[in-house]
Amino acid sequence: MHTRSGVYVVPTHRWYIERTVWLIAGVILLIFSSLAVFRSLKWAYLIYPVAVASILVSLTGFCIIGNLLRLVGFTPMLGRDGPTSRTLYLMQTDSWYLERRIYLVVGINLIVATTLALAHSVWWLAFPAFVSVAMIVFATTGFCVMANTLYWMGAEPRLAPRAAADPGCTLRDGQMA
Repeated sequence: MHTRSGVYVVPTHRWYIERTVWLIAGVILLIFSSLAVFRSLKWAYLIYPVAVASILVSLTGFCIIGNLLRLVGFTPMLGRDGPTSRTLYLMQTDSWYLERRIYLVVGINLIVATTLALAHSVWWLAFPAFVSVAMIVFATTGFCVMANTLYWMGAEPRLAPRAAADPGCTLRDGQMA
């Protein structure tokens, strides 16, 4: 990987499957983290399914929420093409592009932080809470600290791959960055 400069921002001109999944996951994580801190630490166990789902999306491309969103009419930007693409949502897994790496890193970090919160200190739940807020900000504004860190480290994005380097370029759907 080569390093680069600039700011990576995903398209926000419409609500596509991946963007909506980030919003839903962020809200769910924020709820579970808050309940674990303010009600009972047992709520932290519900962070694990979100983390595992994130890892599975990165490894297999299958996303339960993505498929539910597909059923209600959302369209993907990172979905696989094929005979089932009209009814089934599978994220592209042909290479380890930036957005796919985010799912993997988020899932692993959530598992580690939640395990530390359950085994050591409730303060470790600050990390899942931070991740949840970052996911909500990512979905609403298109900016993500982790996405930019991976981008600066050289990870190649699939959502608006040239938009960050050249703000005047055109995205896939003809929208300006």
